[in-house]
Amino acid sequence: MNLKAPTHHIAAAKGEIAKTVIMPGDPLRAQYIADNFLEDVKQVNGIRCMYAYTGTYKGKAVSVMAHGIGAPSIGVHAWELYNLYDVEQIIRVGTGASMQEDLHIKDIVIAMGACYNTPYADQFQLQGTYSAIASYPLLRKAVEQSELAGARYQVGNVLSSDIFYPEHASYQENWRNLGILCVEMEIAALYIVAARAGKQALGILTMSDHVLTGEKVSADERQNSFTQMMNIALDMI
Repeated sequence: MNLKAPTHHIAAAKGEIAKTVIMPGDPLRAQYIADNFLEDVKQVNGIRCMYAYTGTYKGKAVSVMAHGIGAPSIGVHAWELYNLYDVEQIIRVGTGASMQEDLHIKDIVIAMGACYNTPYADQFQLQGTYSAIASYPLLRKAVEQSELAGARYQVGNVLSSDIFYPEHASYQENWRNLGILCVEMEIAALYIVAARAGKQALGILTMSDHVLTGEKVSADERQNSFTQMMNIALDMI
């Protein structure tokens, strides 16, 4: 394949995206981060409303870009960022649904590993099951920054699921019984793409829903109020 930037999905010219990219799923959360945390901001993408911005945070260059919903969407954007824009590390900042009693709404999860039910890894024709894990240097930084911030956080395994509305209640219960902290939709694909590119990746999640209690926050809160997670990610740069 003779691929180069810009692409069908990212309009930025080569050099307009920083080596570190913060990736929320929601385009409006990307805009919120750019407007409230970055200086000297320039919008570098708007294709399919996957807004991307490049600026500085405490004097360091950083980009923030939305990745959309699910493994295919983050897979496309992360692949292009790593392979065509020379991005070195991607930190996903998103939301998840807690599956454990002691993991509460607005608590933070640092995803050490990600189980999955997506066929995304099938393309590599592996003779076994791939373990999608975080990059340890980023994991260690996230823990350090969470401690400094006094955050309520847990480190562990998450589930990246293609199924948002499961047909059977036992589906989530079976994962929960294996100690899975929460469910989301993208981290496993991000870790797989990063591993193949030889780059770094980490997922940091704020709990917006609770599978056991039915609690959830509003869409506005998900978009604008999870600032502790954003600060942790940016202070890792």
